[in-house]
Amino acid sequence: MSSRETLEHLFACVDTMYRVLGVSAPNFTDDAYVVCTYESARALGEVALRFREYLGEVVPEPVPALTDVLLEAAGDDPTGAMSLYCLAMVAGPRVLVSLRDAREYVDLSGEELEVVNLASQVLLAQMYAVGEVAQRRGPIEDEDWQRRARELTDRLELAGNAESFGISR
Repeated sequence: MSSRETLEHLFACVDTMYRVLGVSAPNFTDDAYVVCTYESARALGEVALRFREYLGEVVPEPVPALTDVLLEAAGDDPTGAMSLYCLAMVAGPRVLVSLRDAREYVDLSGEELEVVNLASQVLLAQMYAVGEVAQRRGPIEDEDWQRRARELTDRLELAGNAESFGISR
């Protein structure tokens, strides 16, 4: 992948998370999860804007596997806990690996590297924020909820996204 194609793909990943989380947040019933989801969407939206400013008139295509798991998580749990779990434990880590792979395998210019680094920093900060909210709420010991959470990971693995959303040599 060229550096431009790589940035367009990463933009699509960030934009997908931003849009799905932003649309999902008002439907959740737990206020702490609503606030955390909105804050994550806002932060990811700022990163998407930074990609858009760098790339110009690019309309990002939603990343299907990422969209699917985020929407499934939002529909599976009206409180919002599953969506935040998906962000912090399922989708977020795979996007972080994609961002790392972009730094490792693609020849990025200084400004491109700045955008990728910003995306990594913001996503990691949001994942930590989810952890803080979840820690205050305590573990979810519902076996059905835990099974559905594991299914999100299985779904990405079956879609070929076991570790990332693709960027490699």
